[in-house]
Amino acid sequence: MKTHVLKKTLAFAGAAALAVLLAGCEAPPQESTQNGPAGTGMVQVKSPEREAAKRTSVVIPEAQPEADAGGQKASEVYQNVKVLGHLSEGQFIRVMAAVSEWLYPEQGCAGCHNLENLAEDSVYTKVVARRMFQMTQTINSKWAPHVGETGVTCYTCHRGAPVPANIWFKAPESDTPPYMGAKNGQNAPVKSVAYSTLPNEPFSALLVQKGAIRVQGTTAIPPRGDRMESGLPIQDAEATYGLMIHMSESLGVNCGFCHNTRAFGSWQESPPQRVTAWHGIQLVRDLNTTYLEPLQPVYPANRLGEAGDAPKAYCATCHAGQNKPLNGVSMFKDYKVELSPAKAN
Repeated sequence: MKTHVLKKTLAFAGAAALAVLLAGCEAPPQESTQNGPAGTGMVQVKSPEREAAKRTSVVIPEAQPEADAGGQKASEVYQNVKVLGHLSEGQFIRVMAAVSEWLYPEQGCAGCHNLENLAEDSVYTKVVARRMFQMTQTINSKWAPHVGETGVTCYTCHRGAPVPANIWFKAPESDTPPYMGAKNGQNAPVKSVAYSTLPNEPFSALLVQKGAIRVQGTTAIPPRGDRMESGLPIQDAEATYGLMIHMSESLGVNCGFCHNTRAFGSWQESPPQRVTAWHGIQLVRDLNTTYLEPLQPVYPANRLGEAGDAPKAYCATCHAGQNKPLNGVSMFKDYKVELSPAKAN
């Protein structure tokens, strides 16, 4: 009799636990928006709850008070000002105060400077920051096809931290014996590719090197001479899909945001966002090869990856799960003078 009661009790407890688990898996109400022809699957599906959480998590610092553009130039007042010397002294102090707030709200000037001699370059973060100013100016002046009038500031990526939350490093060499086959970074799921079984680090080949990203043919049977016919290995396709999943997660959108799902390879049938995304890929490649990788000798060992490389950027670095970083708010409009190249002022 007791055994029978125990079995019924365990069965009831198991059913109750299963109900709780299933209830936890239920998706909240979803909103869908069709942005392409009916039947193509070009629908953006979003959770209002998650979208609201993303929006409220973004805190935009108030702009520093405007500074007088007249008077002496920063290069005439201070020593060793190599990038921002064209600014007035007031503008220079203004942007320094902003950067302290954007990157070092606790350390202040000490985050980049030896407080006993602000002019010297003994603190490695000062050397890095100088290069980052040049990088930001390049983005705002050269890459309007991607960032538009919104532009970027240091805060776009850093958001109050010395190191951006979303950066990446090269994958270390695999220790898998050759006769076991190459894992190609698969089945080692990481957040950057949405925990998929695809290669977990497609970025070295596609966002530093100029690897082939388009791996789909535009016809049912690619004609002779088409590079698809020439035999791209399956690993290229896997890396491409890893990158695409990363982009989708980084922007909080579905594939149909940039592609006509009836014809992924056709540019003519794609939404305009695909062109913007293409420029974004070129932008990230430029930043990684021109600015970020060359800083490797400047960093201390603890700031390098397992493979000994410098931290690099990808889509999540700026977007952080949003189609438009920082809810689409332009902080650059308040710092156009300070964060544009001298010749553009």
